Amino acid sequence: MHHVRCVSPVDGRVFAERVAASEAHVAGAVKAARAAQAEWRRLRVDQRAVYCTAAVEAMLAMGDEIPAELAWQMGRPIRYGAGELRGFAERARYMIAIAADALASLDPGPKDGFRRWIARDPLGLVLTVAPWNYPYLTAVNSVIPALMAGNAVLLKHAAQTLLVGERFQRAFNAAGLPAGLLQNIVLTHEQTAALIASRAVDQVNFTGSVAGGQAIERAAAGRFLGVGLELGGKDPAYVRADADLAQAIDTVVDGAFFNSGQSCCGIERVYVDARVYDAFVEGAVALTRQYVLGDPLDEATTLGPMVKASAAAFVRGQIAEAERAGARRLIDRKSFARDAEGSPYMAPEIVVDVTHEMALMREESFGPVVGIMKVESDAQAVRLMNDSPYGLTAALFTRDVEAAVAIGQEIETGTVFMNRCDYLDPALAWTGVKDTGRGVTLSRVGYETLTRPKSFHFKLPG
Repeated sequence: MHHVRCVSPVDGRVFAERVAASEAHVAGAVKAARAAQAEWRRLRVDQRAVYCTAAVEAMLAMGDEIPAELAWQMGRPIRYGAGELRGFAERARYMIAIAADALASLDPGPKDGFRRWIARDPLGLVLTVAPWNYPYLTAVNSVIPALMAGNAVLLKHAAQTLLVGERFQRAFNAAGLPAGLLQNIVLTHEQTAALIASRAVDQVNFTGSVAGGQAIERAAAGRFLGVGLELGGKDPAYVRADADLAQAIDTVVDGAFFNSGQSCCGIERVYVDARVYDAFVEGAVALTRQYVLGDPLDEATTLGPMVKASAAAFVRGQIAEAERAGARRLIDRKSFARDAEGSPYMAPEIVVDVTHEMALMREESFGPVVGIMKVESDAQAVRLMNDSPYGLTAALFTRDVEAAVAIGQEIETGTVFMNRCDYLDPALAWTGVKDTGRGVTLSRVGYETLTRPKSFHFKLPG
């Protein structure tokens, strides 16, 4: 019997503990999901929408309980908890609203004596493996579209956010979803790999580390499963000389430190035109000093602990390595009383005099630190932004829209932002390049990964 535990970063105690599903339970869950999906796929899209919309409303009805629960599980300040629920609802409602159009059959045009069309059939059973850093937002990216497309879903959440999967189950149960169609399931990493390798599911959507994505691909090798992977990121921002500097400072600093920097598309490296470099750094430092590091259950806290002490130690190690190579830290840790070595509570940090020989500018940090480099031209900025094994988003700050288009076309990334960052628009495809992964969620394109094309080619009588 395996136990899965959530150890709270707030105080280091076990906040939640569940027994991992037995082999018999997993087999029963798959069987129930298959049976439910056989009927669900026959419902019209508008009928599925009734259930999914009711589930969204049921989740929002729990809104008073969720922020504190999230703070205990993964450390995000309680003052920001409601924001994740708003994003959850925005994405869910958008994907419900576009489903009928996105799932409609494709008509290749008339041909005398024939009737032809391409239908979009559901895949069958989708396994969603959701992370802890945005457990509602990342899960909803595939759960709602998968159901709207006519699939069944097994939902496996990270140990750190065990209770989120249970919230999903409660919401869909309250909506009256057919039994077995969506099931929250508690699995170890080994059990997850075994489930995938058994070919019991038809699609796996995973958000997490590169190593985790590699493990998913190994388990799926030779099984002919669909695999959607959103993995690591080292997202850049480029501040041009013509940028609205105040707006760029506010946006980049928030993009770097929100959620203690534990965001897939958070800003981890910044390139600033030499003409505005000093002013940008000065403003960024002044704003960073205003953060309040502390207990995430305190409404005054704007920066909570990282998810684990080991995660904070990793980031501190990157900073120390950069310092040994000549980089400079600009934030006085002593002004953040809660910051302590060996603790998940870590002060935000800005590092300058950095180079791409430093891990801080190459490898994912996933913590409250950002490196800032001076650049002399758009071409240099593009070269540095592309000098990374990752590519989820890139943010450009400029008043020149045409320049942003031209630069954006040269950047190796899944999303190009102008004058914003660290945001996901459900109308746009969420995807990445290089080691950031493969596959797409959200937008009408996201529905293509949750269905398979089925062609109908009829020669009419007479």
